Order: sequence, then structure tokens, then C-alpha cells
Amino acid sequence: MAEFSLRELLAAREGEEIDLWARTINPQFARVLKTIGFDRSWARAEGAYLWDADGNRFLDMLGGFGMFNVGRNNPRVRAALVEALELETPGSVQLGVTALPPLLAEELLKRAPARLGRVLFTSSGTEAVEAALKLGRAATGRSRVLSADHGFHGLTLGSLSANGNLEFTSRFGPLLPDFDRVPFGDLDALEQELRRENVAMFLVEPVQGKGVNLPPAGYLEGAQELCRRYGTLFCVDEVQTGFGRTGAMFAFEHWGLEPDLVTVAKSLSGGYVPIGALLMAPRVHEAVFDSMENAVSHGSTFAPNDLGMAAGLATLHELDERGLVERSARLGELLLELTLPLVERYEVVREVRGLGLMWAIEFGEPVSHGRSYRMIERMQPGLFAQLVVGPLFSEHRILSQVAGHRMAVVKALPPLTVDEQDIERFVEALDGTVRKAQRLPRSLASFALTAAGIR
Repeated sequence: MAEFSLRELLAAREGEEIDLWARTINPQFARVLKTIGFDRSWARAEGAYLWDADGNRFLDMLGGFGMFNVGRNNPRVRAALVEALELETPGSVQLGVTALPPLLAEELLKRAPARLGRVLFTSSGTEAVEAALKLGRAATGRSRVLSADHGFHGLTLGSLSANGNLEFTSRFGPLLPDFDRVPFGDLDALEQELRRENVAMFLVEPVQGKGVNLPPAGYLEGAQELCRRYGTLFCVDEVQTGFGRTGAMFAFEHWGLEPDLVTVAKSLSGGYVPIGALLMAPRVHEAVFDSMENAVSHGSTFAPNDLGMAAGLATLHELDERGLVERSARLGELLLELTLPLVERYEVVREVRGLGLMWAIEFGEPVSHGRSYRMIERMQPGLFAQLVVGPLFSEHRILSQVAGHRMAVVKALPPLTVDEQDIERFVEALDGTVRKAQRLPRSLASFALTAAGIR
């Protein structure tokens, strides 16, 4: 019988990635990559870097949408996965328990406020949100869920019903009933809804991932107090902001919060395997899992799998041992310090903002070249941001992203393993790219037409 070799299979099909993806998975996504010039064949990755098939090294300021906090292909997380495979642990007994899930739960709870005392594992961030929605309704006996405008909580139906972005929701209705949104940062609007005392939970990102929108001073603390006053569960979505991203283990620490529910995922496994979790107050858990009959009221077949648990334990150890949370805080301050001057330097730069290594630059119509800017934006709102992301990639070998649909915002979520030289390289490239883009030369106008699908 022939041996199976993944190495040989990949070598035999090298260079076919885009065509294979288009033929078997998503042809429209392949078109997007080709249109914006991101259709590279990627060969390997390490830390904060990617290499294409031609050996070119790229600085990764996208970080898999925040998956790789401990760096791509982290060797210590990989070693834990290999060790777990070699141990041949009896994971997923189902009618039985094993040690790795509670060990990871224990480590998560050590890092959380005392109010949180139970962990329910999932396979992704959106599943963690779904669990929060389901358990929150059951625990309170209420059906309504509030979330914030422009918030993003996932794309499964319950999470989508809490999503505050029409580009994701408009084609998939009717969504679930009893979901409403309030403006992010508006405590009066929140209280107006909560005082009806029929809201099960308020779901909010401490820093909104789409656009990197930071909360106004006092907002999150006020929201928590209002939830306590009106008997509503306070649920903080830390799927993107957790595990050091903002310069704290959890972003809610910046405001001294003690939520009833916290959703996590993305970087918990070091980016290797799907894993998520819902951390919750014991009173929430006990109101749902309240008897032997209800002992399995919620779960997922693969959620507490041993590979995910091993990766999670190794990731938390890596964050601690390498001081990556503190590193994120320090380098985030450097990134802001170096990019804030761009607001004064370029008319087209409206704002620079961030917390830790969660950073964004927002553009707006300049006084000079305003007509050209308006022309670009008429083609497609937010297109100017692509005129920055494109050259950063093609000319400077830096991978970044437009922060959201029709948003003139460029966002960065680099691995927390980046160093000062990486940050300086990014800022230098960004400075030159914005300077060139603000003039809107003919070459960039041509690129804009192509990126907008006009030619």
C-alpha cells in the first residue's frame, strides 16, 4: 500500500492554489485576490513574516485577522500539538471526561475576574457568541438581545442577528426576532432599552474590530452599571481583542470591568486549530445546567478536543513566558507615537487610533485634491484605503487590510511577536504610500478603477 505524503501532494500541486480554490471553494474570492494583486502562492510563515513561492519576505500586519498573537507557526505551540498526538490521549470520550479541557479552563479562569467561574468550549468565535445568546436567554428568562451599531460578532444566524453591519445582514433575513441595536457609546440609548427590563443580555466589543472604534470615556463602565441595575447580563466579546491584542490579557481590563459573559477564540490556539470558549459567571451556568437532566443543555462534538486544549495551554504559557502582553502595550504605544504625526502631515489623514497592537488609520476628503478624492469615492466608498493597502503589499511587501466594507480605514493586527524594526518599517512604508496616494497620480487612479471592478 502506498504511503500518504502531504509534502509530496503539496509539491505536486504547487502554483495551483488560486485555480484550485476558484474551482472547488469560492471563485469570487479568487477574483478579488487577482483584482487587488494579492494572488500570491505562499510558501511558508514564521513569527510576523510570510514568504511567497519566489522567496520574497512579507511583513504580516494582518495576522490572520488576529489569530496569530504568538506568531505564525509558533514552535512551542507546535511542539505541544506533536506531544499531544504522540501521547495518544483518550480525548472526546463524550460519556466521560479527560484532563486537558479542565486544565485549560483552569488557566483561563486564573486570568479572568473572580466573577467568572465556568468555561464552555466551542470551536470558533461565532459559536462562543451563539452559546452566550442561548445561555443568556435561558438564564434570565428574557428573550431580547441588545448589541451595538457597527459591531461584529460572527456570521452564523444568531451572531448575525446581533451584527450591526448591513453589508453582512441585508441579504439573509429574516433574522432572529428580539434583536435590537443601539449606537456604540450612547448610554442614554442603552438605558432607554434596558429600563423595559426585558433584555437578556447586552453584547458589546470593548473595541469594535471593524474600524478599530474605541469606546468613549466612561461608556463601558456605565454600560456595565446599567446592566446590573436592570437585571441584564453584560457580555463582552473578546474574540478579536483578547489574549494581549490591546496590551492587556483581556481588553476589558483597561476599564476595570467584570462581565457576566466573555467570548474568546481566534488566537487561543496560536492559530493552529479552531477553538473558542465562553467564560461565564457561575450563576449563569447554574441557571441553565441546573439538574442532571439538563447536564448537556449545550455543547459541541469537537469543541473540547485535546489538540485544541493542548494548543490553548501552550499559547497561554507562551504569552506569559515571552511577556507578549506587555510587548503589545509597549509596541502599540510606539506605533501610535510614530503614526499620530501623519494627521498633521497629510490632509487626507483624518485620524489615527489604536490600543495595543490593534491599530487603524482613517482617511477623509482633503482640501486640496478634493475633486479627485470624491471621484475615487464615487466609484466605491472607502476605495481610497485600498490605494494604500495595495502599494503597501506590492511595493513594500507588507500585508494589511481595509478595515471594512465601504470604509476608508486601514487596519493592522500584527502578531505580537513583531519588533521595533518591524513597526518602524511599517510606518516608513505607510508614510510614503499615503504621500503618494494623496496626490492620486494616474497610476493609482488606474488601480482604483481596477479595484472597483470598473475595468
